[in-house]
Amino acid sequence: MTRQMALVGFLQAQNCTNLPSSWRHPESRDDSMSADYYQEIARILEAGKFHMAFFDDRLAMPDRYGNDHAHTVEYGIRCVKMDPLIVLTTMGMVTEKLGLGSTCSTTYYEPFDVARRFATLDLMSGGRAGWNVVTSLNDGEAQNMGKDAHLEHDFRYDRADEFMEVVLGHWDSWEDGSLIMDKTSGRFADPTKVKRLDHHGQFFKSRGPFTVPRSPQGHPVIIQAGASGRGQRFAGRWGEMIFTAARNVASAKEGYAAVRNEAAKAGRDPDQMFLCNLTTPVCGATKTEAEDKMAVINKLPLQIDALSLLAEALNYDFASKPLDEPLTTEELRSMQGILGIRDGVLKNSGKSNPSALDFVHFSGRGQVQDAIVGGPKEIADRLEEMFVERGCDGFVVAATIVPGSYADFVKHVVPELQRRGLFHKDYAGKTLRENLGLKRPAAGAWKTQPQAAAE
Repeated sequence: MTRQMALVGFLQAQNCTNLPSSWRHPESRDDSMSADYYQEIARILEAGKFHMAFFDDRLAMPDRYGNDHAHTVEYGIRCVKMDPLIVLTTMGMVTEKLGLGSTCSTTYYEPFDVARRFATLDLMSGGRAGWNVVTSLNDGEAQNMGKDAHLEHDFRYDRADEFMEVVLGHWDSWEDGSLIMDKTSGRFADPTKVKRLDHHGQFFKSRGPFTVPRSPQGHPVIIQAGASGRGQRFAGRWGEMIFTAARNVASAKEGYAAVRNEAAKAGRDPDQMFLCNLTTPVCGATKTEAEDKMAVINKLPLQIDALSLLAEALNYDFASKPLDEPLTTEELRSMQGILGIRDGVLKNSGKSNPSALDFVHFSGRGQVQDAIVGGPKEIADRLEEMFVERGCDGFVVAATIVPGSYADFVKHVVPELQRRGLFHKDYAGKTLRENLGLKRPAAGAWKTQPQAAAE
């Protein structure tokens, strides 16, 4: 079968999209705390045959800049953070085949709890759930969850590896065919096919037996977005859908090859994973119409948006010194969170000690400088280039207007991608795995053996 791209709608259960200024757009809905808001998005995405609606999440509002939340609340910089799993259930109620993906932290939840939540969503949605595995970012999240400070970057990933073993171990504990459901004999399930995990590891203990049987797709799809070297190793070992944020084809190809190489090293089949690159399309029936839309969008961001999100993502207070003063090497090394942002700024700026303003300019946080602006042909051309050049296997589509950005993409771009044979015209099945073309995992299939360095 001809290779076709995967499409994911990028969402937040909050007052704005990943673009913090999106709520300021005159055409954005202002009822983002209502079920109907998300259900409209769900219907649009399913009409466009998107594989998944995906929610990013944090466990704190951005408050690292100046160590205060006042600016976040005043300017609406992602200050609302609802539970995305609950929001997803409302979206699942009005859709039948759209995948339902959500972030949940390995640093601040227990493995059994996460396993049960996502296994339940998987059953309730008929096998459409996906879990985005994150290790969280900053001290604000730590303090909300009863800790004094956030754990060190690589240590979080070491701990997350064991977290994954516990979650997957629980998901495997009900064998296929466990349920009997015989009212005459009174037998509900076969106890020989339901095992206790009895995990005793370095970081976690969890007994079992697990309380949720396997779903039609086996278990939820594992999503990951590690950008650092340690994050890429984690993604290569566990991820089935990997989210990336390359800003051009060359860097996309480099990251694509790196993650697939990590998967091969971990003993996995790199073809059983999808790398989807973040894209922000501004679509219109014509390029001129799209450019007019972009002119309005460009007026929305404020400098405080970028500074706030940078401080949040890197767990570093950019208000601690003048914005145009170079950061010291020690200050750069002290950053945690999404280290791919820091490393990208160092690379793209060409400076070994960039300033806070350099971070604003070269990171793209809180801005729309990487938006693809155009009619169906212009946007499809850009997506096709990165896809065909093996920079990615699909795209995470971010919105600047809600729900207008999703509706414009479905109306203008999806038909052009379908016409070119780059995107499916209908869902292949009912489960997320069927629609992605991922194999239904057998129990224990994740226990791969590391290989020698892959070519």
